[in-house]
Amino acid sequence: MIATMPDVDLIGGPEKRQIILCTYDPAWAKDFEAERRKIEVALGLLPHRVEHVGSTSVAGLAAKPIIDLQLSVPNVEDEDAYLPHLEPAGYTLRVREHGHRMLRTASLKAHLHVCDTGSDWERRHLLFRDWLRRSPEDRRSYDLAKRELARRDWPTMNHYADAKSEVITAIFIRAEAWAAETGWLLYSN
Repeated sequence: MIATMPDVDLIGGPEKRQIILCTYDPAWAKDFEAERRKIEVALGLLPHRVEHVGSTSVAGLAAKPIIDLQLSVPNVEDEDAYLPHLEPAGYTLRVREHGHRMLRTASLKAHLHVCDTGSDWERRHLLFRDWLRRSPEDRRSYDLAKRELARRDWPTMNHYADAKSEVITAIFIRAEAWAAETGWLLYSN
């Protein structure tokens, strides 16, 4: 079954999952490395870049215990170039939208976000991560907002994610100013 939202296909339909935030765990970096190695082996010589993104990539930030990885490929729309390699490695397609795919492991412990190399999607997620790693004030603000929102009952994780938009937008404005001031570039970090 594929549930269709505006411009988004949720393979398997909407899911209600409890939002559980955990205190930052240094083991998340090791969990990322294990998943990254799995992806590297699966993709072999196919051009790609794998980065740790999301809250588990920011020391000191509370997060759902789900490792978010970002895989940048030459053309995300060309699923035949990467999906047949990732599926045997344990990743299943969950979300299909223009410019982005999300795959996840059966254990739901890892989400793999696939985007185009050099895309706005890739840049936004890496800039947001890098800024939160450098800004204790925005890291604290984001942490508090997430904790407050996690106390609510959400129909799906997507609703929880959407509810964070306001605080993310405010933080992102400061991240963009920092990027302009410091010359932060997508491929210089």
